[in-house]
Amino acid sequence: LRADFVANVSHELRSPLSSLLGFIETLRGPARHDSRATDRFLEIMESEAKRMSRLINDLLRLSTVETQEHIRPTATVKIGPILKRVTETLSVQAKERDMEIILDVSPDLPPITGEPDELTQVFQNLVANAVSYGTMKTPIRILTSIHRRTLNEGDTGVSIAVLNQGEGIAPGDLERLTERFYRADKSRSRSMGGTGLGLAIVKHIVARHRGQLEIKSTPNEETSFTVHLPCAES
Repeated sequence: LRADFVANVSHELRSPLSSLLGFIETLRGPARHDSRATDRFLEIMESEAKRMSRLINDLLRLSTVETQEHIRPTATVKIGPILKRVTETLSVQAKERDMEIILDVSPDLPPITGEPDELTQVFQNLVANAVSYGTMKTPIRILTSIHRRTLNEGDTGVSIAVLNQGEGIAPGDLERLTERFYRADKSRSRSMGGTGLGLAIVKHIVARHRGQLEIKSTPNEETSFTVHLPCAES
């Protein structure tokens, strides 16, 4: 596993680094006095540098959540305000694709035991994915509910589902989506700036909260990512 991980990281970093080195060489040579080429190359170089920065940040984040996974959070939080902030943050990204994020929070949701920043990360990742992979001009829905089925701990829990409409996910890809660097659509994910670590981070944060992540998808119809979290103890 360690060898595979190192190989994947090396591969993900090698591509943007190669691009940067190639453009630097060109700017020092044939394009030295070409202002139009310089502007175009600098724009690409900035994009590749940001891609590496996102990858490094996600790697550090993944390392942190894996290290702390056995330590259960102790704070008591309400999920409604967290979802509202996530919706407001990503509404601009959604509008760029002519999409609307519809938030439906039950008023009687009980509090949960959790880390607000980590839960924000979970739903930012899920909603951002829903916007990126959904069909333009379709809504993104965030639905909440109380469920009574037994989780890892406790009998009562809160469920938060993020749903979008689009191409969906093939059945053979569903079980591997939370693996590091696994992409159901590699070219599309990279073109949108994905690092291949977002869902792995989600999985480990949900596990730290003693919850469950459930993924369902009907190709060319609807895809849902549902997080089940146990309620805080009375």
